[in-house]
Amino acid sequence: METRRKAMPVGVEDFKDLVTKDYHFVDKTKFIGELLDTQGCVTLITRPRRFGKTLTLSMLRYFFDIEAAAENRGLFDGLDIERAGEKYMQEQGSRPVVFLTLKEVRSSGFTSMLEKLTYFLQNLYGTFAYLADSEKLFAQEKDFFSTIWNGKGSAENMQIALLNLMRMLEKHYGEKPLLLLDEYDAPILAAWENGYYRECIDFMRGFLGSALKTNPSLGAAVLTGVTRISKESIFYQGISDSHAAKAAVHCLSGLNNLKVCSVLTERYSDIFGFTQAEAAKLMEDCGVKDKLPELKQWYDGYLFGDTEIYNPWSVIQFVDHGCKFQRYWINVSGNSILGVLLKSVDEARYEELQGLLRFRESSVEALVDEGMIYPDIGTDSNALYMMLLTTGYLKAIETWQDARGRWWCRLQIPNREVLLAYEDEVLARVAGPGSRVALFSMLDAMKAGRAAVFQKYLGRILRDTVSFHDTAQPEAFYHGLLLGLTVLMEGEYQIESNRESGYGRFDIAFFPLKENAPGVILELKAAKSEEELEAKAREALEQIGAKAYGTALARRGVKEIWRYGIAFWGKRMWMEGA
Repeated sequence: METRRKAMPVGVEDFKDLVTKDYHFVDKTKFIGELLDTQGCVTLITRPRRFGKTLTLSMLRYFFDIEAAAENRGLFDGLDIERAGEKYMQEQGSRPVVFLTLKEVRSSGFTSMLEKLTYFLQNLYGTFAYLADSEKLFAQEKDFFSTIWNGKGSAENMQIALLNLMRMLEKHYGEKPLLLLDEYDAPILAAWENGYYRECIDFMRGFLGSALKTNPSLGAAVLTGVTRISKESIFYQGISDSHAAKAAVHCLSGLNNLKVCSVLTERYSDIFGFTQAEAAKLMEDCGVKDKLPELKQWYDGYLFGDTEIYNPWSVIQFVDHGCKFQRYWINVSGNSILGVLLKSVDEARYEELQGLLRFRESSVEALVDEGMIYPDIGTDSNALYMMLLTTGYLKAIETWQDARGRWWCRLQIPNREVLLAYEDEVLARVAGPGSRVALFSMLDAMKAGRAAVFQKYLGRILRDTVSFHDTAQPEAFYHGLLLGLTVLMEGEYQIESNRESGYGRFDIAFFPLKENAPGVILELKAAKSEEELEAKAREALEQIGAKAYGTALARRGVKEIWRYGIAFWGKRMWMEGA
């Protein structure tokens, strides 16, 4: 009899729902023991979007929360944390817990951001409605509680809302609460993208600083986010607002016992996402073990510390969608950030990033400095690379320390799903946002030897996207343009440029990776006038034959080779093919 497959927990972020309903479950409760063994006052864990941060904090909430402690204990029956022993289970239900997620506090303006935060704080206070009647609180404290609960608080009230809530909980229970703050940096990222970054930073400095730095009622805190809060000066009050964003002082310098666990840190490295063993078991349980090698190409490749991790959202969606390989994480993870980041880079940096599309073969180096300031991303390439690393669009395949003691890392695109996201951005930048169909039609024609169709679509792309001002150094410009357009053929071809073959150096050649596929050679010329285009294109085609550029392809056993001579003048071109 066929075994019924358990449902995939698509979008499930509540730990109780996950363990009490018939979902496929990956036990990550050992994290509770690790946290208890190593916990400082404040722990910050940075991971990309959709890697289980909210669900993990929900798990901590159900474990530690003093409310419904007996009922919640049953959620951990038979799980790793219970098997770890009573040393850990005696901490279950031991303290009040404040759990707040800021992931939805993302707005196009500062006023609407405050309105959203007012709503979420109102709901948070509502979960502790009993405090409004607590005999252990002063009348003034109850008045403040009612102000936030009723959504009447000013911006100044909201800045101290977490601080005051934890003070009231400590007075009520006689225990210092645990603060769980999910996606703390979502409002900051939205502010940077939408132009109210300065106002947001000023507000968040009071909101988070009062709760985490100047709060004697704080027992412990676990924060999650995408980026590290270093250099944002959120917690540092000793500088003027005009210099806050550029302050060199570490924003957490006033916090004792801070632990930052980033994507480069080994601690907790296997908690967020699926390990190799967990992904393999899921495929086996679902009866699709044969899909594991391709699953690895699509959704594996992340490195947290030294631990190789699969994207959990994509893997779950893959199974839920009948095991179809598609882009799942890219479509829901706030992918607009990749476009925003790439729009802010100069041409030299863009070419370097474009080179990363030579999947598994190309990488970039960056200085390890995860505490970037968002406004620096447009001017500091290192800040850009660190942002791409922390958001999940790059992975660190190697880290090392130089002679001066600085740490460096080598970065690469993690998997095929993310590769496709970069390709889309290259398409939008190189060929224009409306040229996708034209570009793919052009590449198909080039591979099939249909020179007239190749010329038609390349001419259209030139007309729509190239400016006369772009062509100050014509041959170099057109060479770079063609490389940018054809980089989407990586995976089908090994693309080489300016390499010796026969009696000279070809401009661009495509070496097929599949047997019996055709090879392609492009030779490019810059004409001095429109009238010269046809003759220059013919000259380029003849040069391919005269200098035997096809020799390198023939040596690799390529039997069919398409040869194209292409001449350019401004936004116009001519092509000869054979």
